[in-house]
Amino acid sequence: MAAEHAGIKHSSVEVNGVTLHIAEQGEGPLVVLLHGFPESWYSWRHQFAPLAAAGYRVVAPDQRGYARSEQPADADAYSLLHLTGDVIGLIHALGEEQAVVVGHDWGAPVAWTTAMLRPDVVRAVAGLSVPPVLPAGMAPPSVTRQQYGDRYYQVYFQEPGVADAELARDLASTFRRMLFNGSGDNPANTRPRPWIVPEGASLLGAGPDPELPGWLTADDIDAFADDYARHGDRAFTGPLNWYRNIERNNELLRVFRGRGIDVPALYVVGDRDMVTSLHGIDRVIDSLDTIAPKLHRSVTLPGCGHWTQQERPEEVNAALLDFLAHLPKAD
Repeated sequence: MAAEHAGIKHSSVEVNGVTLHIAEQGEGPLVVLLHGFPESWYSWRHQFAPLAAAGYRVVAPDQRGYARSEQPADADAYSLLHLTGDVIGLIHALGEEQAVVVGHDWGAPVAWTTAMLRPDVVRAVAGLSVPPVLPAGMAPPSVTRQQYGDRYYQVYFQEPGVADAELARDLASTFRRMLFNGSGDNPANTRPRPWIVPEGASLLGAGPDPELPGWLTADDIDAFADDYARHGDRAFTGPLNWYRNIERNNELLRVFRGRGIDVPALYVVGDRDMVTSLHGIDRVIDSLDTIAPKLHRSVTLPGCGHWTQQERPEEVNAALLDFLAHLPKAD
């Protein structure tokens, strides 16, 4: 076991009828780390030891449908209300009344929305990559289809079974390609652009797997692939079902339009992150102090791509520790 993974404990907890795998280290005020797509608790491997050493109890679940956690069969079981409910349920199942919630990629909309809905439980929130596009996390396919076409990845993901099969065919290759393609090390990302699947092409492209960047090892690829392999040919069906609820999320959360973030907040993004190229995101980032009046900082990492906490762990850890240190004491 790598030195940075020593001391991490693994267990399972039942939350809202779903068994979630969690990784945990440290004692003190609770910090919950929510991964994105296509990741797992392991994407936070560089954050456990520094946060625990600073006096925090760090817990990173595999969110519902992912990796070692249970995968409900019904696609409707992956709405944003289910996902935010899991966060609240997890905090209480851990014996806590409040927590700081940090999310990356899909984990960021879950974190922002949980903070919006339950500021009594989320004492502070941090989002990496995805800013707070409230109330439903991201634009629905009925809108993004008009903006980017049918080959935009979130639209492409809507058809059951298609992306599922492509991504599950060779797990190691999928993770090598996905993590490189979205990284700041990919020369194509010097000018970020939306992920559009070329007509007649496969989701992840052809040709040999790319060389791994310096922040990613063969052992890291194996860790992700081994965890996803537990679900066989449905390895990505649970995660993809999150995307298949985006339209529904916008309907379910319509009543919360106009709500902001009432708790202290932090935002961190790489300037080579594909998310920064999406329609209207620049306006959201420019309005962060209006959406989240208690915004502590908005941090942009030069040369960093989408996998923020994996690509730039030292900078992300420093930003998180600074944020945590400035929070009022937990109740």
